[in-house]
Amino acid sequence: MLAADVMLNELDATVTSLLERHLSTSKEWFPHEHVPYGRGRDPVPGEEWSEADADLAGATIDDSVRSALLVNLLTEDNLPYYFRSVERIFGPDGAWGEWVRRWTAEEGRHSMAIYGYLMATRAIDPHHLERCRMAQVSGGVTPEPPNIQEGFVYLSLQELATRISHRATGQMIGDPAGYDVMMRVAGDENLHQLFYRDMATAAIDVDPNGMVHAIEAQVTSFSMPGIGIPGFAEHAKRIAKAGIYDLAVHHEQILVPMVMRTWQLDQLEGLDAEAEQSRERTMAYLAKSERVAKRLAARRERDTDLVDA
Repeated sequence: MLAADVMLNELDATVTSLLERHLSTSKEWFPHEHVPYGRGRDPVPGEEWSEADADLAGATIDDSVRSALLVNLLTEDNLPYYFRSVERIFGPDGAWGEWVRRWTAEEGRHSMAIYGYLMATRAIDPHHLERCRMAQVSGGVTPEPPNIQEGFVYLSLQELATRISHRATGQMIGDPAGYDVMMRVAGDENLHQLFYRDMATAAIDVDPNGMVHAIEAQVTSFSMPGIGIPGFAEHAKRIAKAGIYDLAVHHEQILVPMVMRTWQLDQLEGLDAEAEQSRERTMAYLAKSERVAKRLAARRERDTDLVDA
């Protein structure tokens, strides 16, 4: 596995090119232009929130969507720790540092837009949200990839997963304004995952053995940010049950497109013996993940049929 400084040097031209591509394709947008402030009202100190307070333009949401909105926002609110982790991996200098700072600036507006929407529409309990935010950010729990190779892999998977989660949540809100906010955020996340995806692809060319080990480590242990959120396990169950993000989504929309189609793990050549064994273990894990995904998809279809009946 190549050392971080060697990887950074070898990929210096790549990060410059990908940064230039990102800057040329990303579009300026303003969080306040997506928030329906006209639905807001002055707060009453100490007033208890109820579901009847929500103004979602005639739509209604259930606890699974509220859980998704809370988790999506609070993972964005934990940005200071993500910045710390990514800058530790890439460093503050040159195009690497410029990317980290640009990425941070773009990520920062995600929480502004989602928070503004939730406060204007009162879609979820603001007191509960703030208590969870304090716990999440005070705890500072985030994934910490141990090396640059695993950093490339984790960030690729995580940004794609976040994009999918935001989009799925937006589609379940039923409120055009909420849909617009989540799609706008998901648009940024898509550009971010393209950057990390293509960076990881270039890293595979530079250090195929190290990257295969990194893919195994991250694929077999991946978890979405949010573990520090109070009640996260219960929120995750609701989100999974609703089909917003579960193991089937993870396998079909993240692992297969990224690991098999883009990185073509099964087709890499010239690996050493240890990397070959690592690939075999990863392929076995993916096969098991596929079986689980099929069972979950079948169960969800049966549940949908029962509801429709």
